[in-house]
Amino acid sequence: MQKTDDKIEEMFKAGIHFGYSRSSRHPQMKDFLFGLKNNVEIFDLEKTNEMLEKAKEFMFALGKEKKQFALVGTKTETKGIVERFAKETNMPYVIERWLGGTLTNFKAIRDRINHMKDLEQKKAAKELGKYTKKEQLEIDKEIARLRNYLGGLVDMDSLPAAILVIDSKKERNAVKEASDTKVPVVAIMNTDCDPKTANYPIPANDNSRTSIEFLLGELIGAYKEGMKEFKEKEAEK
Repeated sequence: MQKTDDKIEEMFKAGIHFGYSRSSRHPQMKDFLFGLKNNVEIFDLEKTNEMLEKAKEFMFALGKEKKQFALVGTKTETKGIVERFAKETNMPYVIERWLGGTLTNFKAIRDRINHMKDLEQKKAAKELGKYTKKEQLEIDKEIARLRNYLGGLVDMDSLPAAILVIDSKKERNAVKEASDTKVPVVAIMNTDCDPKTANYPIPANDNSRTSIEFLLGELIGAYKEGMKEFKEKEAEK
């Protein structure tokens, strides 16, 4: 097991300690801060690590039961990282705009996904020849639009067991819908976020690629460890 001091050193190198300016700080974030440097709030990495470990325990438990979670990160800095980690674990993800009702009106979203898959299957089977070229062009545009927003959710057949969010303030709509549907939220959040909006808040730099990659690596790693235990138990049966 990695020593806490070594872990905090790694977190420091990844820039996880950098927050925003004091003027943008959410009042509830005060207890997670170490101080101020050049008008930039600095996270107390020991406290960040404590919160990270709690979130990892939850992610491990999800993996141990082979439960599905959804990754949400629509910021430019996060898209590629979120998509990569999601595909590594075959988990649903959102990297474009969060569509209203994704959780609170899941049936309607599932209908749109099924419609998209139906159009794609008809196109692949060359069943769209009965339409005019203009109509086929419109269908192609609809497929591309649906794939852009819903492509990451194709394998989500029911509400996820949790959502893992980067920047809970930016993804406030996803967090609100999760709250409304009683879906637990794990969230990496900077100093401008309210930690009370997540079940497992991780106060940290949510704007840096190195920070996000480190934290997602830890969380997804915990899930994979849980999955490993699940597979071992299945093999014993």
